[in-house]
Amino acid sequence: MTSRFNALKADAAWQSVWDERRTFAADDNSAKPRSYVLEMFPYPSGRIHMGHVRNYTMGDVLARYRRMTGHEVLHPMGWDAFGMPAENAAMEKGVHPGGWTRANIAVMKAQLKRLGFALDWSRELATCEPDYYGHEQALFLDLFAAGLVYRKESAVNWDPVDRTVLANEQVIDGRGWRSGALVERRKLSQWFLRITDFADELIEGLGDLKDWPDKVRLMQENWIGRSQGLRFRFLLSPSPSGEGLGRGTPAASENQDTPRPAFSSPNPSSKEEGLKSVEVFTTRPDTIFGASFVAVAPDHPIAQAAAANNPEAAAFIELCKRGGTTAAELDTQEKLGFDTGITAAHPFDPDWRLPVHIANFVLMEYGTGAVFGVPAHDQRDLDFARKYHLPVRRVVAEGNETAPDFAGENAYTGPGLIVNSGSLDGMDIETAKRAVIARAESEGWGVGTTVYRLRDWGVSRQRYWGTPIPIIHCDACGPVAVPHDQLPVILPEDVTFDVPGNPLDRHPTWKHVACPSCAAPARRETDTLDTFVNSSWYFIRFASQPGDRPFDKAAAERWLPVGQYIGGVEHAILHLLYARFWTRALRRIGRLDVAEPFAGLFTQGMVTHETYRSADGRWLSPEEVQDGVERSTGLSVEVGRIEKMSKSKKNTVDPEPIVDQYGADAVRWFMLSDSPPERDLPWSEAGIEGAWRFVQRLWRLFADTHGGEGHDKQLARKLHQTIAGVAADIEALAFNKAVAKLYELVNAIEKAPASATRAQAVRTAMLLVAPMTPHLAEEAWDAAGEDGLIADAPWPEIDPALLVADEVTIAVQINGKLRDTLVLPKGLPREEVETAALASDKIVQFLGGQAPRKVIVVPDRLVNLVA
Repeated sequence: MTSRFNALKADAAWQSVWDERRTFAADDNSAKPRSYVLEMFPYPSGRIHMGHVRNYTMGDVLARYRRMTGHEVLHPMGWDAFGMPAENAAMEKGVHPGGWTRANIAVMKAQLKRLGFALDWSRELATCEPDYYGHEQALFLDLFAAGLVYRKESAVNWDPVDRTVLANEQVIDGRGWRSGALVERRKLSQWFLRITDFADELIEGLGDLKDWPDKVRLMQENWIGRSQGLRFRFLLSPSPSGEGLGRGTPAASENQDTPRPAFSSPNPSSKEEGLKSVEVFTTRPDTIFGASFVAVAPDHPIAQAAAANNPEAAAFIELCKRGGTTAAELDTQEKLGFDTGITAAHPFDPDWRLPVHIANFVLMEYGTGAVFGVPAHDQRDLDFARKYHLPVRRVVAEGNETAPDFAGENAYTGPGLIVNSGSLDGMDIETAKRAVIARAESEGWGVGTTVYRLRDWGVSRQRYWGTPIPIIHCDACGPVAVPHDQLPVILPEDVTFDVPGNPLDRHPTWKHVACPSCAAPARRETDTLDTFVNSSWYFIRFASQPGDRPFDKAAAERWLPVGQYIGGVEHAILHLLYARFWTRALRRIGRLDVAEPFAGLFTQGMVTHETYRSADGRWLSPEEVQDGVERSTGLSVEVGRIEKMSKSKKNTVDPEPIVDQYGADAVRWFMLSDSPPERDLPWSEAGIEGAWRFVQRLWRLFADTHGGEGHDKQLARKLHQTIAGVAADIEALAFNKAVAKLYELVNAIEKAPASATRAQAVRTAMLLVAPMTPHLAEEAWDAAGEDGLIADAPWPEIDPALLVADEVTIAVQINGKLRDTLVLPKGLPREEVETAALASDKIVQFLGGQAPRKVIVVPDRLVNLVA
């Protein structure tokens, strides 16, 4: 072996060997126990970043370890390849989204290969290819046939300049992120998946996910938001003018802090009832005596009736269309209200009238499209009431405070007894809830109801670069499924992006087809599917990839569920919830007998870096800065906080030049060593330098086996404790702890004299570091003349007898200060421990021939000599 490890040469050589031998290809016919390890697949944005490296290194260590412990391992890779960035590139650079995406995939695949990940590339998939999305279309149609897909009008963010729907994240200060135009709230016909049909089982299934982080399970439970409450109606009266609805006055605006929880699907008063009542839902019927107002959505029938009679109401509703479409966005936008002039009768007292407002913070898509406000006990309601000088009545005692007039500026939302509420007074909150529901049901003006925050999943996107929705619209037959033998419906290549809007809408031929049912002229659906659909079943396709169907049920079930899934906590709700729904939906229609897609989940921390600004305020990349100055100008830079690596702040580190300089194993080792994997990892030059030095240290150790005779009991014990400890840490994904144990083992081997035990420890250390530094391990294994690949070698066996410590390290103190340590047999009598301590050369020297005044012995721990 050479004196220095040539990382670049070894990396290339062993990666080539692994590829040629298909070392990491999973065998569907293997009789070994199966282990499915998966990291969330990347979007092909152009280059991998250090976040990718950390994520995939963690999964790779586990996958390699599982192979060594006798498992048949499925560890695949693919590309979440549809989405807006590709269309943005088409518009900005004049390229086709497909070409841009596939070029990025080629670059990123080469980068991943350079890091030596043990991936089964034979199962590689890209969601933008017809051989993937065609099968997705088939599954969509299966769900459509089962009634789990439907179409309805829904409110969306509409950019009138780009003529497209925007996600809420693309609306900035009420304007389109590209055009800068004021965004409108419009209703469009959209396709939905009935995820709400699975709300209960999605919540209940969380209880079985013992190997998921508690915080993720709680986030999903809160997102689904199951709650018990009361659905009831307020009877309405016309405006004081007697001329019907809408003779009201506009209200000013004010920011408010807390959004109303999302309720069940709307069920407003019907036109047939003459708008004589308004239905609301509340999770707090106990606070009904604190009601101060009723607010309805701008597209509620009451608001529409008001607009028909009052131009000011109509103008206000038009203004509301510029707002957002989700509860989260309503929390940040300016709150606006319009007093309709009509009132609602309180159900406990028909003479108690509540004003009815149109409000831009109420949506028809949430609950019934109407709410009633209890200002003393809801912050948003309190802000609204203070602004419009509405009553604020305390109905839940705050400690000893029971006065009906609520004077504070912060709503009280804590526990307490009911007050100022007639027959409810003195009840606790839960008892009062039950009492109000019972009265509502007995008197017929309301019913106790279970509702959910979760909405059905709107999957329509007015974009080109996505899975075409396989539906044909016929004037005579309505929406008709594309026949399965005509799948995939392939995206046309000849599209342009020089005009705003969806290119599929204006394609001259693609959307014009015959109806599969009646053969009349018809139109293809030009919306494409939300990219979250692509990632809701890719893990199933990895497990089974027949050409004629999405997957083989039996083959997929042999691998599923994914044993260990790894990815960022930012996907805790949407992606993970949608994947759980999709899997359960496939089970409901008989395509798969698996309920949960991911048995184990780990959410890793981010890779972070300092941020830099130039003298003129520009963000600078780390490569543009050296020793506190900008390379190109020599001017001082402002060093900012350590933050998550992001392209916008340019604090990213490209792994490729780091790999060029230090090799893949040093990068991998650094990703595992410096921080618990669930926490953020600050990138540092010193850290990667230290990792590189340790790789070279390992190489020198492996080159110096110091063969010899004899047995080193202490080293053998350390070796077997390390084997067991590293195995347990890898299984627990506690990679930094495993790394620490390996450092300790290397220190022990280096200090040990030549012996047969030392030679065995060096060989075993090669195996222990192999999942983390695989190129170094393969090179050392080969140089040592071992058979086969270390990637195929078994994990070292443990001698259980050596795991039980029969020796302990005793600290010896003089007057409380540590002066020496002794290794003694465990359980040695006090007298013998004292004798050994007093015989220590260091202790004799410190005592200077004087006998200690007192000796304190703590068995198996320490000796303290009082001089």
